[in-house]
Amino acid sequence: MAKGLIDVIVDSIFDEKWIGSRGEKLTERELKLVNLFGRKGKTLRNLYVPKEDGKTSEIDVIYITQKGIFVFESKNYSGWIFGDEDGLYWTVSLPNGQKNRFYNPIKQNRTHLKWLGQFLGGEVPLFSIVVFSERCELKKINVTSPDIKVIKRDRTYATVREIWETVDNVLSDDQIEALYSKLKTLTNADEAVKLAHIKDIEDMKTVRESEVNLCPRCGKPLVLRTARKGDHAGEQFYGCSGFPGCRYMEKQ
Repeated sequence: MAKGLIDVIVDSIFDEKWIGSRGEKLTERELKLVNLFGRKGKTLRNLYVPKEDGKTSEIDVIYITQKGIFVFESKNYSGWIFGDEDGLYWTVSLPNGQKNRFYNPIKQNRTHLKWLGQFLGGEVPLFSIVVFSERCELKKINVTSPDIKVIKRDRTYATVREIWETVDNVLSDDQIEALYSKLKTLTNADEAVKLAHIKDIEDMKTVRESEVNLCPRCGKPLVLRTARKGDHAGEQFYGCSGFPGCRYMEKQ
């Protein structure tokens, strides 16, 4: 799978922060399309939701509607995406063969829902949607929970519509406005809060990677095994604990 000219230019000129912000804006634009087709809602980006320990959980995009709040985790990767609902890490595979892993966005958004629900008192329905760029291909994504949506951005309208048609209205227009006003205050974080949040993310990443040797494909722990037959019988290697679903292995 080769990158298009636009992808190459974007990746070479702009940094990760700019690309991520661009992805969030594009997701917000898709939600404006939802509004055009009669499903009214209020959109906010980059909310720093307080946690019990005084730290924050940053939510990319929310969409406040009479059905509840749609919570979007936006990923603007290009390449092939592999991931498992329960894996700690997912993998993006680039055309040159390079593989990079990133924290499971389902788990990431689950944390966002937890703290947002606590901030709101747990009385508003929350819907989790992980949105990837059209620049990628969701090659192998294993998700079994019916309440978890992992999509490409061009499926935003259809996915919101599917959820919309299966749940009842729970919020009035006045309640939507009140929620919007309350949550908008979370978008006004100062630079100190933002820098502290970035540091917390880096610290958590370091802790996760030091705790266990993880499969770069699906994020599950690698376990030490011994080959039982063939030319390498008796030799030890690390194999994915997700076998046979994932057959990754590496030499000891």
